[in-house]
Amino acid sequence: MKIRSIKANNHKKVFEVRTYKRAYDYPYAKLDLRPTNANPLADVYVDDELGNEAFTYTLVSGDEDTIHIDRVLEQNRDPAYMRDLLLYKLTIEARKQVKESGLSVRNISKMLGTSATQYYRLLDAENYRKSMDQMMNLFAVLGCDVDLTVRKP
Repeated sequence: MKIRSIKANNHKKVFEVRTYKRAYDYPYAKLDLRPTNANPLADVYVDDELGNEAFTYTLVSGDEDTIHIDRVLEQNRDPAYMRDLLLYKLTIEARKQVKESGLSVRNISKMLGTSATQYYRLLDAENYRKSMDQMMNLFAVLGCDVDLTVRKP
């Protein structure tokens, strides 16, 4: 996701991050390098060297840090980002379970009722177009139970 604009709001002590879809606030309190009265914010800009997927801020002292859009999305609990994060974690765990199972690609594909190509897509951590149903089917084939825990952050 690309950042369209970034603005520092010192009154609210947040960065206002605008993307094409919506705007997010990112609080100064979550920064590793926080602005203070003695060392205030000097500059903030969308970092085009990082493909407009991050912003960089500089303090008067010359210290600077960069915040990636993923941190902003996670802080704001963006539903699409949280879904992708869950899919990523499930994919990593599925890869581990496949390795431990000792089952062949052909065997797993047959039990899933799908092709080997589709099976490899399920194990691709960068593929976010797969469904939770497909992942649950894979875990069932591997003999794994999946428990989902809901908790307040």
